[in-house]
Amino acid sequence: MLLAETRPVTRPNVVVAVLALGGIVVSLTQTLVIPLLPRFPQLLGSSPGDTAWVVTSTLLASAVATPVVGRLGDMYGKRRMLLVSLVMLVLGSVIAALSHSLLPMIAGRAVQGLAVGVIPLGISVMRDELPAERLASATALMSASLGVGGALGLPAAAFLAEQSDWHVLFWTAAAAGVLVLAAVLIFVPESAVRSGGRFDLVGALCLSVALICLLLGVSKASSWSAGTTTGLFTAAAVTLLLWGWWELRITQPLVDLRTTARRQVLLTNVASAVFAFAMFAQSLVLPQILQLPKATGHGLGQSLLVTGLVLVPSGLVMMAMAPVSARVTTARGPRATLMLGALVVAFGYGAGVFLMSAVWQLVVVSAAIGAGIGLAYGAMPALIMGAVPTSETAAANSLNTLMRAIGTSISSAVAGVVLTQVTIPFSFRLIMGLGAATALLAVAVAAFIPQVSRRTP
Repeated sequence: MLLAETRPVTRPNVVVAVLALGGIVVSLTQTLVIPLLPRFPQLLGSSPGDTAWVVTSTLLASAVATPVVGRLGDMYGKRRMLLVSLVMLVLGSVIAALSHSLLPMIAGRAVQGLAVGVIPLGISVMRDELPAERLASATALMSASLGVGGALGLPAAAFLAEQSDWHVLFWTAAAAGVLVLAAVLIFVPESAVRSGGRFDLVGALCLSVALICLLLGVSKASSWSAGTTTGLFTAAAVTLLLWGWWELRITQPLVDLRTTARRQVLLTNVASAVFAFAMFAQSLVLPQILQLPKATGHGLGQSLLVTGLVLVPSGLVMMAMAPVSARVTTARGPRATLMLGALVVAFGYGAGVFLMSAVWQLVVVSAAIGAGIGLAYGAMPALIMGAVPTSETAAANSLNTLMRAIGTSISSAVAGVVLTQVTIPFSFRLIMGLGAATALLAVAVAAFIPQVSRRTP
């Protein structure tokens, strides 16, 4: 194992800016297709059920890539895998931009999904390269970029989709990816902290199969038969058990389960999944309230562009809260920051149960939830990195990112069932209430995380 001392970078502000920009661009690509979803059946000549794979393919690819890329980053270089991920983003965007039918579009979106490791890899690069006094604020900003890109991507995508050919969305994503790729090549150094060793191919394949079965079961539960869904969940459970047995018996596993089982890491990952469930609920409710016709008595009759603009303050607040998150972590520790963020999110959803009759009310609700997300997301990497060896930083952060993705997937499935089975507007209030309840559950889980040093390693 190579654990050479690294020299602090001479331009830490530039490195942080480049890595955060990379996180924003990657998360932005996840929301690019949202304005086009209702139009894809006509644009791609396929059924609505089939065009749903434009989103599902990205979800599955990102789930598979996240732990694999993290482990490869620890072994062979985090900057190297960061560059590989950005190349995948550019390649996937170009494939999608050249698509005029469903299969190439699904392929392009799947390749785009392989780039999601940019965020955990960026956090790991920061741990290796930045001065200790800069680490908390930098990782908070990088972690918040996941939400910032999503919030800013929707109005930008809506504007481009309305004003130009829809292929421009993907050419824009490709150009942004090239820009970040060049900036990483020029400004971001390669860390000398590497674990080396042999890649666990069997573990990667088993985990990939388990995640695909799990996420397919979650995302398709409402459209596939009960037997198929049960079969997928059973296959996921059996494969995960086999994967766990394999990981414990080899010396160089894909994921060190003994480290993952440490109380601090385990509870942080559980809290992350629960918190992600709460975080994603607003993305499913607010757009519907805004866009439903006023004649229904439940909607505000706004355009897609206005809907996107309502979510912009949420992304800006997330970014603004990154330094606040770092200061709270320095003063009180990352556990307190996570709990505070979850409480703020619960307050935002609680207010949302009553405030949904005007655009300004939804802006306030979205901004409050964004503030909580910015606080909490900044604390999660600090909790993870405070409990794992330096040589496992990328893998541990990638697993935490994966837990968030699983939480958002389950949130989407549950909210979808509520929206189709419960009468409007009670369904909106019910989802808001579920968001508040799960945020409070995240607070309860976080309360059992061991208190650690206020200074992130």
